[in-house]
This record gives sequence, C-alpha cells and structure tokens, in this order.
Amino acid sequence: MKVGRLGAGGTIELAETDAPVAGPGELIVRMAACGVCGTDLEKVRGGYSRSTTLGHEPVGVVESVGTGVTAPKVGDRVFVHHHVPCYRCTVCERGEHPFCAEYARTNLDPGGFAERFRVSRAHVERGAVLPLDASVNWEVGTLLEPAGCALTALHRVGFTPGQTVFLVGLGPVGLLYGRLARALGARWVGGAEISARRRAAAEAGGVDATVDPRDPVEVRRRVDSATGGEGVDLAIVAASPAAAVRLALGQVRRGGTVNLFGVPEPESRLEEPLQSLYLRGIRIIPAYATTDPEIRAVQEMVVSGRVSLDGLVSDRFPLAEIAAAFGRAARPSESLRVVVTGPGY
Repeated sequence: MKVGRLGAGGTIELAETDAPVAGPGELIVRMAACGVCGTDLEKVRGGYSRSTTLGHEPVGVVESVGTGVTAPKVGDRVFVHHHVPCYRCTVCERGEHPFCAEYARTNLDPGGFAERFRVSRAHVERGAVLPLDASVNWEVGTLLEPAGCALTALHRVGFTPGQTVFLVGLGPVGLLYGRLARALGARWVGGAEISARRRAAAEAGGVDATVDPRDPVEVRRRVDSATGGEGVDLAIVAASPAAAVRLALGQVRRGGTVNLFGVPEPESRLEEPLQSLYLRGIRIIPAYATTDPEIRAVQEMVVSGRVSLDGLVSDRFPLAEIAAAFGRAARPSESLRVVVTGPGY
C-alpha cells in the first residue's frame, strides 16, 4: 500500500507499507481525497512539533469493519476526523475539547495521505466518523474539517450577528472563515492578503473588501471606512508571522477581540506595548482545531445552502504525485486549496 509521509530533511516521500487491518470496533477507509493543510506544510518546514503524521482532512469509502461495528457500513461515504477527545476529563467538561490531553494523542493510521487508513475504536465510538451527505462531493468533504475549525473559533470568541470582521491571511482557512462569518451574520468582512489570486477568491466568496497587507495605511483606511473609524469587532490572524498579529491588533476596536487562528511560527515573539492593549481592553483568544459537533454543523450548513464551500479547491494531484501537491500548496500565488486523491476518488 502507498502512503505519503514526512521524510528526512523536510521532504515528502511516497512509501510502501502493509495495508492496515481493522481490529475489533475499528474501520478501514479507502481514501478518496485529502486536503493539504497549512499545518501539513508547517510540519514539512519543521514549524510544528506536536505531530509528524500528515493528512487530517480525509474522505473516503468504508472498505471493511471490525467485529462489533454496526455503523457505518461497508460502502458508506465518510469523513473521518483525525483527533477525538475523551469527553470525560475536566477540560472536556468545560467544553474545551480540542485542549483535552487525549485529543492530540489520537490519530489515523498511518495518516490521511494513504491509500487506506485505519480508524480506531475510540474514533468510531466517540462520533469521529461522519457520514457524508449525498450532495457533498469529495472535494467539499475535505473542507469540512478546516471549516469546522473556523466555526469552533467563532464560537470560542463569542461572535454574534452584526459584528464587523477583518481577516489577516486569506489562505484556504482564511477564505473558509470569511464565508462562515458572512453566513452567520457578519455585517462587514474585510481581509488582508499578499496573493492577488487569493484576494480575488475572497471577494468572489463574499468578502466585502481586500487589501495587500504591505500597505498598512490602506489597510487602516479600508477598516475605518467600514467601521466609522472605530475598528472592527473581531480581527482574525489566519497567518503564521508575528507581523500578522501586529497588523490585526491595529485594526480592532477598543474592547474588541483578536483571534489567534493560524499556527504561530516556532519561537516567534510579539513585541507590543502592553499598556496600550490593557487600556484598549483588547481580548486575545487562541482557537485550536475543532471537534465533531462543529464539523457536523458545517455539513448541515452546506446541505441546507446556508454556506457554500464550492470553488475553493484549485488543484488536484494523485497520491503518486504528493510531493508535487505539497510544492503547489506552498506557493500561495499559484493555488487556493490543494487536494490529493486516492483510489476511492
């Protein structure tokens, strides 16, 4: 069986390994498609140490089930979430499921970029296997998890309809965040992005105004024009550099919120006058990952027509060309979301 994995020196290699076998309570899924996420790219660059497993947005067809599994059934189309919390610890009791210690310890075997992958009993029993609606195609299915991350973040920061929003970074997750904020009732959504292609995609998807962040005067002019000079209610950092955080802090109103959404660069530091943040009453809230209820909620929004995830996949590569897929995804001027396809596609 072929599997894409992290090689030496930050390379992507296509390896041969034994096909997984379903144990009691487990599933084997034949991969149809899996998105290349920014977190995958950070792992390749050495900027993300929590896990080296690649591929966490997979959809596919259930190929076999272990003893005791009654649902899903062989032949079902599914999305599988790579992490699952315990739902029992004090962190889970507070509703902070992505921060559960068991969450990061669970994963797909050997990862989403494999012809087949094993889904553990914990995933099956705790609801991490989501049946795909017949109206949701493979490519949209790969976007459910990152869209779920955006929905989790909006819940965590206390977003309410009528608020103004500004995104720093309009990569795939930033584009998804903007569409969800609009669908949930944002009064105005703006964004900053270097890539002209991604700025155009954002505006096509409902973002009111976009600007190149290398012109901070123009960024602030756009924000002031939309908010009467007050600044936005919510600024989202959907990029890694510390400069993106500084730009977001400069756009938020007094008493507003900055959401740290993108994975920060390792060892990065933020130099900001703390007294100014204190006197302005700025809340800085990180949001990490998502859980199955939000992913299910996103699919319901897609099926009902409340939000569209169409038009975000720009490139498709077969698993045999996974290194080329990562190369394309790493060039923002050339791509939006890049998807790797497998034998179930």
